[in-house]
Amino acid sequence: MNPSIFDLDCRRCQRLSDFLDQVANDYPDYHARPVAPFGDKKARLLIVGLAPGMHGANATGRPFTGDYAGVLLYETLYKFGFSNQSESTAINDGLKLINCRITNAVKCLPPQNKPVGSEINTCNDFLAAELAGMPDSSVILALGGIAHKAVIRALGLKQSDYKFGHNNKHKLTPGLTLLDSYHCSRYNTQTKRLTEKMFHDVFRAAKRLVDK
Repeated sequence: MNPSIFDLDCRRCQRLSDFLDQVANDYPDYHARPVAPFGDKKARLLIVGLAPGMHGANATGRPFTGDYAGVLLYETLYKFGFSNQSESTAINDGLKLINCRITNAVKCLPPQNKPVGSEINTCNDFLAAELAGMPDSSVILALGGIAHKAVIRALGLKQSDYKFGHNNKHKLTPGLTLLDSYHCSRYNTQTKRLTEKMFHDVFRAAKRLVDK
């Protein structure tokens, strides 16, 4: 993968690097390194999450794989024709994404699943490079407010011009549209802040834009 988009050996954030060293020691079978984007390199739909989860992507080495947040995401991707199967359990489970790629605003597992601002900003160069390589008429789906802000920052745009809100749509550049969704986390789905119908509505909008 282009090193401007992802660096498996990145140690730019000392707190995150030290934490991953600790996790690797505690869980020797875990990936416990930066997690690469996954999916179609020429995709017109890019899903941007927050960061790897401790027992999900940090364990398996693939975004949203093996954790609760990935259950609704991958079921929905399959429903709308963006994947060849509805479950993501391991990096070698045969899952393929179709015209879709998944990345994270922060590529390393943060303590308590909470990256600090400097870590989000340090990792933003990778996201900026990934966005720069997207085809014309592409769609970015931001899962949560932090991912939304990371996308705006990566494009050098003014945050106040693009307010986060579930199922909000923003025209960012002539070739890029941003859609917002609440994150498909366990907390959001169990409290019904994000329902299956709400999530499907966002993907329905994304599908219409991608298929234009």
